[in-house]
Amino acid sequence: MERVTTSHTVTASPLGPLTLRADDGVLSGLYMTDHRHGPAAETLGPRDDDGLPAVREQLAAYFAGDLKDFDLPLALRGTAFQERVWAALREIPYGATSTYGELAASIGAPSASRAVGLANGRNPISIVVPCHRVVGSTGALTGYGGGTERKRALLDLETGVLTL
Repeated sequence: MERVTTSHTVTASPLGPLTLRADDGVLSGLYMTDHRHGPAAETLGPRDDDGLPAVREQLAAYFAGDLKDFDLPLALRGTAFQERVWAALREIPYGATSTYGELAASIGAPSASRAVGLANGRNPISIVVPCHRVVGSTGALTGYGGGTERKRALLDLETGVLTL
């Protein structure tokens, strides 16, 4: 069995500190303060303040409004279904939203909107894998691991309503 080296770094953002987890130097988690379904602190590995420089650079550009598409290697690990949902999330364009039902249909499981919602909520790499772009069937903001205020801020940033 292959041993994975895990570490983490913390970077500042307009939404508060972001904890970035790396597995063998590849982004495997992005968590906000009080993140629902966040990992236990002891699973983050040692802190490396110089870790993941490309991730930190791209996040800064995103928050400045200068980056619309992240170009980073990711270490996403979940069930086959979760990984399909997370891949579909990356297809939702910057500034756009999708409903859980639309996302379910896009992965060929039109009756699985509830399961899609659960997989969306377990996305370990917030912002980069844009789970904030998924809204309820009426367009209402629904739960978000980082809190609905942060979800609103991210959507407003992407639509030009808010400058962070």
